[in-house]
Amino acid sequence: MFGIIRPCGEHGCAAVREAWRAHLCGLCLTLRDGHGHAARLATNYDTLILSVLTEAQLPAAVPHRTAGPCALRGFRSADVVDARARGARLAAGVSLVLAAGKLRDQVADGDAAPGTGPARRLLAARWEEGGARLASGAGFDTAVLSATVDRQLERERRAVAALTALTALTALTAEPDAPDAPAEPAAPPLGLLELTAPAEEAVAAAFAHTAVLAGRPGNAAALAEAGTFFGRIAHLLDAVEDQADDDERGAFNPLTVTGTGREAARRLCDDAAHGLSLALADLDLEERHLVDRLLGVEVRRAVERTFGATSASYRRPGWVRKSAAGVATFLTCGVWRPRWSKKAGRPCEDRCYLGDGSCCDCPDCCNGCDCGS
Repeated sequence: MFGIIRPCGEHGCAAVREAWRAHLCGLCLTLRDGHGHAARLATNYDTLILSVLTEAQLPAAVPHRTAGPCALRGFRSADVVDARARGARLAAGVSLVLAAGKLRDQVADGDAAPGTGPARRLLAARWEEGGARLASGAGFDTAVLSATVDRQLERERRAVAALTALTALTALTAEPDAPDAPAEPAAPPLGLLELTAPAEEAVAAAFAHTAVLAGRPGNAAALAEAGTFFGRIAHLLDAVEDQADDDERGAFNPLTVTGTGREAARRLCDDAAHGLSLALADLDLEERHLVDRLLGVEVRRAVERTFGATSASYRRPGWVRKSAAGVATFLTCGVWRPRWSKKAGRPCEDRCYLGDGSCCDCPDCCNGCDCGS
């Protein structure tokens, strides 16, 4: 499970937490039913927003059911979104395609363990095919997502090539007896927002499609705008979190390549979060509390958590330990979990960060709302 939206499981509004879990478990089970047990590894905290947005626009069109006991729920049953729901199928399809893109990106960046490239590419192809099939059941063509991955990789290659050429030209012209500049100047490096654009466009398309599923065409433009801002924030936060590790390994990072500092990245995230809030306000929703909570409060908290000084106190494990522990957790259906993944093993600020180093108890998140909590 990955993504920037991670509501704290120990604090906050119980009704919001249960509603969020209904979509999270529904996504996980839809992946299982639609593409097999292993596909549950692609469960994504962020793509479940597609299921949430669909239900928020037309609750009557999203069936629920009672799921059986699960180890990740303490062997308790729970109300979950049914796999028949088109929003859940859209979220599952997008999750698989994005996970496939992540695998391909890891191979391209050299992040994959030696010798695992062919296996990763094969799994990526299977997940991409399965994601396309699941999303087609919701009327969404995932070709836009697959094309996004290709365009992203192509822009990254262009950015690196342009930066390398510019650096070489600068070093050459700095020599006392340097020759005249070439007639054809080097292409300028790409800007940061040019690198985030493919992700923004992909998320915008997926968000806007929930208006089609809910029969609310009037929401499509605002949803596309919200998706654009959310895609930008997710891309930037991922870059900030990975920058130190990417720089150490010599891997591509959009902040490093474009020379963007943390302050500038933070301003872009804050501006995007503000734009996201304005887009949400324009939506015609029947039930908006969960949407506002996840795409409003939790997105801003994700920005605070990523840029906050205390966020560096929690170091994720290396890929070897992370992969091995992930396989063990998956095979035991969550009965066994590594120490660093348990709630007790993660600092509160990583789960529920307020921005001032304190942990929230969320005393007023339900004041003035009709969630019943």
